[in-house]
Amino acid sequence: MSRLLVISESPHIHTGDTTQRIMWRVLLALVPAFLCAVYSFGIGALIVTATAMAGCVATEFLIARYMLGRRAPFVSVSAMLTGVLLAFNLPSNLPVWIVLIGSVVAIGVGKMSFGGLGCNIFNPALVGRVFLLLSFPQQMTTWPLPIVNRLRYADALTGATSLTQIKEGVAGAVDWAGEAIGATGGSLGEVAGFALIAGGLYLLATRVITWHIPVSMLLSAGLFSLVIGNDPFVELLGGGLLLGALFMATDYVTSPMSHSGMLLYGVMIGLITVVIREWGAYPEGVSFAILLMNGATPLINRYMKPRKVGEGRRDG
Repeated sequence: MSRLLVISESPHIHTGDTTQRIMWRVLLALVPAFLCAVYSFGIGALIVTATAMAGCVATEFLIARYMLGRRAPFVSVSAMLTGVLLAFNLPSNLPVWIVLIGSVVAIGVGKMSFGGLGCNIFNPALVGRVFLLLSFPQQMTTWPLPIVNRLRYADALTGATSLTQIKEGVAGAVDWAGEAIGATGGSLGEVAGFALIAGGLYLLATRVITWHIPVSMLLSAGLFSLVIGNDPFVELLGGGLLLGALFMATDYVTSPMSHSGMLLYGVMIGLITVVIREWGAYPEGVSFAILLMNGATPLINRYMKPRKVGEGRRDG
């Protein structure tokens, strides 16, 4: 009996992981930071996160079903993750209608306009965040004070973040204990450094991400801040650098494929972040830095490709 040789497309060797499972792991890794956000901001954190998730899920379903004519699940895990990451970049008192606009832009412009999951050039959550920052600067830079606002939403008491105070030259602006346990102002995803680190370690342990982007990004930001005379711990613990390094810059679709490309990508994000914080108009620059390097990712992939199997070796 003759045997047929069946040739299939790559990959020929793979694990049992799926895109859905990986996204569920990222969502699980974000749980500690979410609990800290709820502890710090209470009802506002719940409202903003639920609104962003619902807006992203609904936008993706409606566009896929009625504009692109595709069969789409009613609840997409990818859209849920985008919603959570968008919420983590927003203040806890942001009006619901503005959160919904950000959700529509994140999914509709940042993702579905490129063809959907796996085709987008830029991180969708950051597209939504930057759009809102440019369109609604007052609402996006009004930060509720933590702890005292657990039962407040629209009428929350507000104050400046640590980075804003540093930008304005306020002495003793950084409360290290507060940055660690979520007792300082900021967006939902930048108020508890230890929770973000715990989630990042989980992603590293489960091999959802590798060390290359987070380490190179944090190390370059810390060293560059030291060179220009700033406190490196301010750059690492203040603002959204940890969130960006562990959960945003490591997005599979918008980051380089090779390890050398990841290192270059992370270094540049760290440098650009500090440059914007130090000399730019905004006290925070992580979102802009990641989006800029998202745009450079195709170029990095072109010139820093992974080595082919057997390349550079000689028989014998």
